Amino acid sequence: MTDIIAVRREGDANRGAYRAGVPGGERDAELTWVARGEARIANHTYVPPAARGHGIAAALVEALVDDAREQGFKIVPQCSYVAAAFRRHPEWSELRADTPN
Repeated sequence: MTDIIAVRREGDANRGAYRAGVPGGERDAELTWVARGEARIANHTYVPPAARGHGIAAALVEALVDDAREQGFKIVPQCSYVAAAFRRHPEWSELRADTPN
């Protein structure tokens, strides 16, 4: 996707989501998380079927990773998409927490 994907952050200290609007979509794309100790468990990623394959889910994961670097938390990639993204990006390994603290 050549357009910039605008990612919104929602939530509080206990749970939240990264969301991106999808043109013509009835529902936003989202990556949800819950906090456990010093970690955020990335537990669900969804992109409407018509918008898949355009880098939206990747932008949501990258926003989570950017926040982890800036805010100092670790990520538990419970969601299969986030786990696959971590396998594709070994440079993120220092941000991974296999089990919540």
